[in-house]
Amino acid sequence: MSMVLTVLVFCAGLLLLYYGAEALVNGSSRLAFSFGVRPLIVGMTVIAFATSMPEFMISLLAAFKGSSDIAAGNIIGSNIANIGLILGVAGLMMPMAVARTTLGREIPFMIGVSVLLYLFALDGMLGFGNGLILFLLLMGFLWYCLKTARSGRAMDADAEAGREDEARWRHGLFILVGMVGLGLGAELMVRSAVIIATALGISELVIGMTVVALGTSLPELGASVVSALKGEMDLSVGNVIGSNIFNVLFVLGICPMIRPLSIDPSVLRFELPIMLAFSIALIPLLRPGMRLDRPRGALLLCAYIVFIGALFV
Repeated sequence: MSMVLTVLVFCAGLLLLYYGAEALVNGSSRLAFSFGVRPLIVGMTVIAFATSMPEFMISLLAAFKGSSDIAAGNIIGSNIANIGLILGVAGLMMPMAVARTTLGREIPFMIGVSVLLYLFALDGMLGFGNGLILFLLLMGFLWYCLKTARSGRAMDADAEAGREDEARWRHGLFILVGMVGLGLGAELMVRSAVIIATALGISELVIGMTVVALGTSLPELGASVVSALKGEMDLSVGNVIGSNIFNVLFVLGICPMIRPLSIDPSVLRFELPIMLAFSIALIPLLRPGMRLDRPRGALLLCAYIVFIGALFV
């Protein structure tokens, strides 16, 4: 009976996490658009930050509770899910064109921070110094995004921005409600995930890589699929790339500065190399024709399913 109750608490936390993230994404994206920021930058910053908040809350709470495997596994698993599951599903639903600048600048930057994370994790620990370097890189990434935030298309939005003034307070309220929902949902998910893992004899690392990572990736999935269906391909692709960057630089930047995170040796042998492989694979997959079409989306999705199966094997 207690296990049934724990599963119900986990599901309640997942629902709070999802709807909290949805409110945060909607509020923050509409607020950014009202200021005339171009879609790719909105996807890589505002929406990526909003959809990375579940990972941040889960990892931060897990770190405080001494569950480093859930904290690190959540981020690595979520980054793999963002590429394999989310881009795979979005590409299957609606083939996406990718800007040449994205392939030449933002994706290599995402790969670079992933390689840096691997190097930092080689000693089995992410400490204060590692976190500080990652966080400073985040500041540099945000500075770059601010420099390229506005475009001709975005300038055209200035005429409409005045009419948005009245609605901005509502967008701010959505953001506040979303953050509260994320905090409560993360607390419920971490508590119940640790109990379930212990009861079933499953390692916290696997729980973090699968169930928790999938749960915290739901906001990215929703944002990317909706953006793809609306034809906002820059938002969809930018959300995934930006979220992966934020997960490493923001979440694994701040958490080790608060409390060091231990990295299981198996992560260095399997999960982190898989995360790097998914990230690097985007370049050859996207380069022909600068599109993520249905066959390539299916390939990413199949690779992700194989990864999940391999975790349990």
